[in-house]
Amino acid sequence: MAFGINRIELNRWKEAVSRGEIAYLTHYWLDPRFPGMTTVTKVGCSDLDRLAGWCVSHGLSPKYIHNRSPFPHFDLIGPKQREILRKEKQWDQVERFHL
Repeated sequence: MAFGINRIELNRWKEAVSRGEIAYLTHYWLDPRFPGMTTVTKVGCSDLDRLAGWCVSHGLSPKYIHNRSPFPHFDLIGPKQREILRKEKQWDQVERFHL
């Protein structure tokens, strides 16, 4: 279950992903498979090679890319989420979601 974002934010993310940009969208999230995790960041890009390269550059396996057309993405959670959002200077999302 996702919450804490609005349609404008979602549409901006979708537009950036569609243009082949690396785009970040963080939202609150509850999933019983991941107890204690309350947020997820979807890192999307329609250019799968670019997204795979992004994964490798951050020490992540591209095999976990959710290849869901038209918005392929990689889900970041936990400490790696915080680490990468800070490294990528996504300060608005870090502050907004207390990461």
